[in-house]
Amino acid sequence: MMFDWNAYQAQIQKTLAELARVSPDILRVYRLLGDAGAKTGHLDAKTRELIALDVAVTVNAGAALIYSTRVLDAVHAKEPTA
Repeated sequence: MMFDWNAYQAQIQKTLAELARVSPDILRVYRLLGDAGAKTGHLDAKTRELIALDVAVTVNAGAALIYSTRVLDAVHAKEPTA
């Protein structure tokens, strides 16, 4: 079975929006980290993204953000339906 990455990305974006409403500081700080590298102009956007991917895989900063969306999904799955 193939994983539907487009649907997964849409789900993550929806849940990140909810996370931003519940805890805006988390996303604000995450964005500050990403924007800090762009201000120097030493590396182009593609290189910064590749480095960010490498760091996310080895240090799990980016993964922690995505796992936060999975936690919210799990909470919603356990909520009683109306």
